[in-house]
Amino acid sequence: MKPGHESKTAVLVCMGRALADSDPTLPFFSDPTALALLPPEAQQRVQRVRTETPKGLKKAIEHGYLVRQSKIMAVRTLEIDGAVREASAPQLVILGAGLDGRAWRMSELGGVTVFEVDHPDSQREKQKRVAALEKAAERVCFVPVDFTTDDLDRALAEASHDTTRRTTWIWEGVVMYLTRSAIEATLAVIARRSAKGSRLIVLYHSPALILRVAGPIVRWLGEPLRSAFAPEALRALVAGHGFDVLRDRSAAEIGAQISPEIAASTRVVRHLRIAIAERR
Repeated sequence: MKPGHESKTAVLVCMGRALADSDPTLPFFSDPTALALLPPEAQQRVQRVRTETPKGLKKAIEHGYLVRQSKIMAVRTLEIDGAVREASAPQLVILGAGLDGRAWRMSELGGVTVFEVDHPDSQREKQKRVAALEKAAERVCFVPVDFTTDDLDRALAEASHDTTRRTTWIWEGVVMYLTRSAIEATLAVIARRSAKGSRLIVLYHSPALILRVAGPIVRWLGEPLRSAFAPEALRALVAGHGFDVLRDRSAAEIGAQISPEIAASTRVVRHLRIAIAERR
């Protein structure tokens, strides 16, 4: 992300959820916080996609991309929400929280302390927007961290994260932008701060030709892709830090179980995977 600005990819991800929330083909999905968390210009783009028929090739391509992205976002959000409910831990740490709305929309977090960890520039804008929303979580702690320079362990300790209580960790849409050494360093902190039975939910990329196409686009957005793991490599990586993978599925596999239409939309993201692991 560019200094002084919130993450552009976080905005795109939230736009996907906002579009999915209003999509009649996704009656099983709901995220009423998504539109409210977006900056005004992104809200306007979402409204145009909802109401206007695109004119011209460029607008049609953008419209098609955003609609497909909304299906993908619905799938990955549903999978992660389900894993959070399944874990039922008293603490939830969201690494690279971006414009995540779970602390304001998931009733299951009523007795949970949510730690939102993200870059100060992104958090500054988000905190302005959530002021109008009602919390679903018992408590929300904003933990400002620049992952390239700050001490994550210390920041969580200062925010009163309790290492003796189980924690669910969401690491969604971050790993692919980190180097192997940065991933290892974060996993070491997660391991040190995880009581037995804690869960780690990781969204990651497996190696794929499509990443060569997507790479230049996200690099232009200021967030270049830096990592990809085969499922067995990801399993070995987290095992080295005391976590055993319980399940690991691609967005395409998850989408195929929902409906033929969602399967068609998620087929292109076979490389996008979600692994759920438990602390030994």
